[in-house]
Amino acid sequence: MTQPPASQSPTPERHYEHDDEISLVDLAVILIRRWKAMAVIFFAVVAIAFAAAFLLPKSYQYTSLYSVAEYTNQNGQRVGVESPASAVAKVQNLYLGQATRKLLEKHELESLPFEVSASNPSNTLLLQLDSEAAEDNQPLVAELHQQIIDRLQQDQAQLVERRHDSLERQLASAKQALESAQKSDSPSAAELIATYYSRISDIEGQLNELREGEVTQHAVQSLEPTGISRLLTIAVGVVFGGLLALMGALFIYFSSVVYLNINKS
Repeated sequence: MTQPPASQSPTPERHYEHDDEISLVDLAVILIRRWKAMAVIFFAVVAIAFAAAFLLPKSYQYTSLYSVAEYTNQNGQRVGVESPASAVAKVQNLYLGQATRKLLEKHELESLPFEVSASNPSNTLLLQLDSEAAEDNQPLVAELHQQIIDRLQQDQAQLVERRHDSLERQLASAKQALESAQKSDSPSAAELIATYYSRISDIEGQLNELREGEVTQHAVQSLEPTGISRLLTIAVGVVFGGLLALMGALFIYFSSVVYLNINKS
C-alpha cells in the first residue's frame, strides 16, 4: 500500500531588499551621525542672516510732492494748467533722463544706487516722486528730486504765463465789449451789459485764482525702513539654515556612497 505523499510545508515568502532604498530609520541614523556638519551649516547660514539684518544699510522711502500750477475754471473747479497725468509723463520721459545724466556727470558716477518713480495720487493735483535708497544716499535723492521739480516748475511757469496772457486778452476784449454796450441805444443793451459784467467778473476771478506750482514736500524720509525687517530676515535665515543643514548632511552621505562605489569598481 502506497503511502500518501508527505505534505510539504508552504514555501516561506522571500523578501527582497534594494540597496537604493533608505528607510526612515536609516535616514535618522545618517542625520545623527552627521550632526556636526549639520550644526556647522546651520550656524553659518544663521550667522549670514544676522549679518545681513544688522550690517546691511537700512533703506527708506523718500517722497517729494509738487502741486501743479492751477486755476479756477468757469464751473468753480480747481484744475491744473496741465493735467497731472501730463506732468507725470513729462517727468518719466523727459525730465528724469536729463536730470539723471547731469547728476552722474556732476558726481562722476556710473549709475545711481536708486530709482525715481513719478505718480499722481488719485483725485489730487499733486505730482509725487518716490525713491527707495539707503540713508547715505539721501543727499543724492534730494538733489535729483530738486532738479526734476525745478525743470517742471520752469515749464509750468511758461504755461501759467500763457494762461495769464490769454485771460488778460479775454478781459480786455470783454471790457471793450462792455463799453460798446454801454454806449449802445439797443433795446438789448441792458442784457448785454449784464452779460459782459458777469463775464468780466469770471475772468478777473480766474486771474486772481491763478496759482503757480509749488513744492509741498521735498525728499521726506519715511518713518520706518522699507524692505524686510530684521526679525523677518533672521527668521528666514533660521528656516533656510535648517533646510540647508538637512540637505547638506544628505549630500555628504550620498557623496561618500558614490565615492566608495567608484573606488570598488
